[in-house]
Amino acid sequence: MAAHDILALGEAMVEFNQTGAGGGRLYLQGFGGDTSNFAIAAARQGASVGYLSALGDDDHGRMLRELWQREGVDDSGVHTDADGFTALYFVTHDAQGHHFSFLRTRSAASRMRPEHLDAQRIASARVLHLSGISLALSESARKTCHAAIAIARAAGVQVSFDTNLRLKLWPLDTARTEMTRVLRQCDICLPSLDDVAAISGRTDPDALVDWCLEHGARIVGLKLGAQGAIVADGTQRHRIAAHACSPVDATGAGDTFGGAFVARLLAGDELLDAGVYASVAAALSTEGYGAVEPIPTAERVRAVLASR
Repeated sequence: MAAHDILALGEAMVEFNQTGAGGGRLYLQGFGGDTSNFAIAAARQGASVGYLSALGDDDHGRMLRELWQREGVDDSGVHTDADGFTALYFVTHDAQGHHFSFLRTRSAASRMRPEHLDAQRIASARVLHLSGISLALSESARKTCHAAIAIARAAGVQVSFDTNLRLKLWPLDTARTEMTRVLRQCDICLPSLDDVAAISGRTDPDALVDWCLEHGARIVGLKLGAQGAIVADGTQRHRIAAHACSPVDATGAGDTFGGAFVARLLAGDELLDAGVYASVAAALSTEGYGAVEPIPTAERVRAVLASR
């Protein structure tokens, strides 16, 4: 079993994304799930990546395995649950942005248990990545996440955490308690402004970065959408302007930022360079429909950076 730069843990889904064709009645089939998007984004930037999850024994699960194999993401840590199903979601678009509808209750990933984890696989990675959604899927999934973090911490593996708050999945008080617990154990925190504002009660972006650092994160990449990003550690802080682009669908842009950011940090980039790279990657990912298809390759990101 080869060691990976990154192991991501969570739920992958098959996506149906509304397009502008046919009066909005045509949907583009794609793929999603925040940690799977992250894994693919990191792999497209050259990182060695594996995924930890569970899928149903169904056509949608087989489609996801084929996707990971095409993308070079190792799926051998993904458990097949014959009693669960592979989750789906639908994306619609209007003047207020993009909106999600999910079919995921009692999905295979929500049925993950700690005994499904391969401790040696986690201990040999450089980074374990998970998200607020990974924690929120169910009580058993939450226990699985905490067990994976404990294995990683004991082995000296870095922990990367994207807050990705979804209040349809769990109450705010529970989310605050659980996310604060993970923040105390994570090395890299990848929050979005609205998420960490809801958790912390603060609103100013710099105050939100401070809150994450105060609660244990060593590195913070705060995603600000059209306002760019802030990357910081204990000694430096950089505000990064958003890269100019022509967005049509922001689905998965934050996941692309995170995957690219962590991949470039592991490749040896300085904090600012990794942040600029990730911001360009995230912007490029909004120029097509779907969470996965528009994620740029390293070659495309480097070409844009070279032209700036």
